[in-house]
Amino acid sequence: MVLRCGKPADRGRDPIELIQALRRAAATRPHHTAMIDGPDVYTWAQVADRVARLSAGFASLGIRRGDRVAILANNCAAYYHSLYALFGMGAVAVPLNTRLALPELRVQLEDAGARVLLIGEGYSAQGESLRGAPVDHIVGFGELAGVDTHIEHLIAAHEPAAFAVCGNQDLAGIFYTGGTTGLPKGVMHSHGSLHAMAANLIMQLKLDEDGVVLHSAPMFHLADFAIFVVTMVAGTHVLIRQLDDRSLLDAIEQYGVTHSFTVPVIIDRIARSPDLANRDLSRLKVLGYGGAPMPWGTYLHAREKLPSVDFIQGFGMTEMPSISFLSRRYHRHAANPEKLKSAGVAGYGYELRVVDETGAEVPRGQFGEIIGRGDNLMLGYWNRPEETQAALRDGWMYSGDAGFMDEDGFIYITDRLKDMIVTGGENVYSIEVENVLSAHPSVHECAVIGVPDEKWGERVHAVVTLVPDMTLGRDEMIAFCRQSLAGYKIPRSLEVIATPLPRNGAGKVLKGDLRKQHCSPASSADG
Repeated sequence: MVLRCGKPADRGRDPIELIQALRRAAATRPHHTAMIDGPDVYTWAQVADRVARLSAGFASLGIRRGDRVAILANNCAAYYHSLYALFGMGAVAVPLNTRLALPELRVQLEDAGARVLLIGEGYSAQGESLRGAPVDHIVGFGELAGVDTHIEHLIAAHEPAAFAVCGNQDLAGIFYTGGTTGLPKGVMHSHGSLHAMAANLIMQLKLDEDGVVLHSAPMFHLADFAIFVVTMVAGTHVLIRQLDDRSLLDAIEQYGVTHSFTVPVIIDRIARSPDLANRDLSRLKVLGYGGAPMPWGTYLHAREKLPSVDFIQGFGMTEMPSISFLSRRYHRHAANPEKLKSAGVAGYGYELRVVDETGAEVPRGQFGEIIGRGDNLMLGYWNRPEETQAALRDGWMYSGDAGFMDEDGFIYITDRLKDMIVTGGENVYSIEVENVLSAHPSVHECAVIGVPDEKWGERVHAVVTLVPDMTLGRDEMIAFCRQSLAGYKIPRSLEVIATPLPRNGAGKVLKGDLRKQHCSPASSADG
């Protein structure tokens, strides 16, 4: 039985299955290029046929409606085909972060109860290590070592299956994020919430069937909303394995990309590319970004070097993706520097508020917690009804982010109530890192904070006190953390202090004080 909990509102039972967008694309633009994945190019008719056959293949493995199927792979056409095959049969996709360590992956697989694991090229070793309860079947994106079968075989061996009918509230995917307890939380999104997210983005981006969109975020992230958006407009997906600035520039030029969505640091690198003047980027219309506001210096340089490109910022979280936007008009010449510091205004059909501890809205310009509502909200946290109830209250998602709203309705994020660190577009939850670092025999107490970093926006920074007569160096700390954490979560700088960590009367570490002390240029010297 699929768990549904914490619904923000009864959205009705009308079918809004995600597969409808694919059916429409195949019906209205059957011969149009749907997907470019290196040498592999597919039309919308071919994509729909492959997805229908793969649904039948998955069913032959015993996958049924409501079953969770995990995916561990880099961006590729097989990833897309698998997602929509699962959506089409009413199964639940569980995309896994490819940067996670094995213990982290195992926790998520066990929590979701995923019996089947799909793996891409380069992940055979992880697949073998993860085999066992609950995973009893591994499917490869290609003829990989250690897999039980591969999707090309399933596609070739089966006739197209009829797609299931799914309603607004039927569970489509579980997307894991960190939590204040240090354990990952599975964010449940329905067919309806993902459909609402995509429809809103299409209006904001003014995207249509002529769009050629480069997936510049990993497909396991909801930041890669192009999966849904491009399908709804029947445009063209462009998929590449490497997501660095040079690879993105190569793809933009080679495939005539019109839209791409990334993080400010990548836009900065593109603008500073030494061979930018020799590139043909004439078809590029929009570079979107998220994860953090664009620094003023980055904006000025990008505006100068990419004069014909529009920029758009989107803000959201896994629980309420793409909730606000800073549109292209606020990124054009003579843009207001203050507005560029904001996360924009609520998207169409969405609402944002800033509230106090009681949930009452505070006056404009006053700090409080940012909350939002709309049809893009999650259903809740998988198997966590209490945490769902705490986050979803009266139809509003309590973000845990602190900030304020100006007189024009622009939202400004000033802190993270959950002490989340955003580094290179990835979310790092400090408690998760602290749980690992505190297990080091030399560490008496520790606190993990985010400090400014020119390359990644924020860097994970550890402040520790030591057990008497013990020592700890940066390299030793990194090696210790690497055993249990993904690389992007590992602290890159370390400060050992002789005095106790600052705490309030309730004994809670005052991380705001630490950030003030350790965000100066001098504090980053050991990074």
